[in-house]
Amino acid sequence: RMPNWGGGKKCGVCQKAVYFAEEVQCEGSSFHKSCFLCMVCKKNLDSTTVAVHGEEIYCKSCYGKKYGPKGYGYGQGAGTLSTDKGESLGIKYEEGQPHRPTNPNASRMAQKVGGSDGCPRCGQAVYAAEKVIGAGKGWHKSCFRCAKCGKSLESTTLADKDGEIYCKGCYAKNFGPKGFGFGQGAGALVHSQ
Repeated sequence: RMPNWGGGKKCGVCQKAVYFAEEVQCEGSSFHKSCFLCMVCKKNLDSTTVAVHGEEIYCKSCYGKKYGPKGYGYGQGAGTLSTDKGESLGIKYEEGQPHRPTNPNASRMAQKVGGSDGCPRCGQAVYAAEKVIGAGKGWHKSCFRCAKCGKSLESTTLADKDGEIYCKGCYAKNFGPKGFGFGQGAGALVHSQ
């Protein structure tokens, strides 16, 4: 073995000396360009495609399959069935083992929005990919509906009262001023309820 003159950096994958011309740095570690590969699929990585988990490096797709949130629409890159837990990529999956990330902040995608407890309508966690903001809170797109008539809303078509959201029509009928010409459209008769 050759002595490591000058105490150069060691590659995070092969542990051999890394020289400047072949060095890639990531999160304080050094790698040979040829060693900077996803641990699962062996794709070449760069600063835009790497996902780090402790000492391990992955492409974002394999990282998502191994550590990302579980459920429809998550971690299902091209060519994987939604029932595939990653075995085809060499990922070991133990039945009955709850997912416990070693780094709670590892996946930014999986963090709850603004530390909220969840969607005001259903109470479930709201993730960035499915979030709609209304009445100052994060809602699931599917829960972002009028509390009275169930009509789907957009941030421009909603009115809110006491933390609940309504379409403008239902809001006007239920909370708007009462009397002739208010909340009913021009020329409509007022029917008291």
